[in-house]
Amino acid sequence: MSQETSQTGKIEREYVIPLREKCRIVPRYKKANRAIKTIKEFLARHMKIRDRDLGKIKIDRYLNEFVWLRGIRKPPAKVKVKAILEKDSKGNEVVRAELAEMPEKLKFKKAREERKEQKALEAVSEKKPETTTETEQKAEKAEEKQEKQAEKEAAESKESEEEKKEKIASVIEAGEKAAKSEHKLEKHKSDTALTKKQPKHQFRKALAK
Repeated sequence: MSQETSQTGKIEREYVIPLREKCRIVPRYKKANRAIKTIKEFLARHMKIRDRDLGKIKIDRYLNEFVWLRGIRKPPAKVKVKAILEKDSKGNEVVRAELAEMPEKLKFKKAREERKEQKALEAVSEKKPETTTETEQKAEKAEEKQEKQAEKEAAESKESEEEKKEKIASVIEAGEKAAKSEHKLEKHKSDTALTKKQPKHQFRKALAK
């Protein structure tokens, strides 16, 4: 059975794909893989994909789960598929294969996941204004931190300059003191040298005076 509808450049068709004959040939531990490949080959042939490129056939996750539902050894004998021919972002033709009739287990799973996605989107939409305010607050805090760091650096630079000046002044004072002490020592040495050079009688006269 096949149906064709064309809306906005898309082509939708429904096929009942037989899997038993193709899966019978392969060993048991490869039957589910072979079933997936059979679906891709069937759609590439009937949807007229150029060069029968299987990479252009995209299998829906629920269709994949339906094939693997009973394990690798027991794929279904046939599957009803809805094939949608459309163009991707690069302009290449791609066939998207979905389950036409979904079993109850997969229906429940799909509904649950859709609800989760909706809740996640609602939570994100609610948090968006909060995130903007949070980013603004973070930016303000970062600016305050930068200002404080700049003030600290300026104060430290001032303190370091004052310490340098104090050190230079202390070095100069120490140098002046050392120069004075050296001058005194030299004077003392010169005085003692003069006294030693004078003869004894002159020295005595000087003492008597």
